[in-house]
Amino acid sequence: MAAYGGIRRAFFRPTCSVCSCSSAAHLIFLRGIATRLFVKAGVSFSTTDATFKEAFSKYGEVMEASVIRDNDNGRSKGYGFVTFVTSDDAIKASDDIDGKVLDGRVVFVDLAKPRRQFNDSMPVARTA
Repeated sequence: MAAYGGIRRAFFRPTCSVCSCSSAAHLIFLRGIATRLFVKAGVSFSTTDATFKEAFSKYGEVMEASVIRDNDNGRSKGYGFVTFVTSDDAIKASDDIDGKVLDGRVVFVDLAKPRRQFNDSMPVARTA
């Protein structure tokens, strides 16, 4: 049993020095493939893309910052995405801004997950 534990630790050790996790999304993020953050639950209705970018640019070079808006009235939906040039800057921003106040509201930051790809050629089953 002890040998099994040693083998398991050798092959399945956590690879992240920041948070000791080994999830697939986090590993992709750390390899520099994805440097996008999801800012959820608390982006103020008055926050613009420019103020969003300014708030996150303290932590590194921001490629894109967008607040998701409602198509009907143009008001913020309360969340957005920030894309950094390097993953180190994104991790630093995620750690520092998570749970802090931005434009009068508390925001929570998480790693953005890749979009799910759907096969459009397959018919969708519908029930009556």
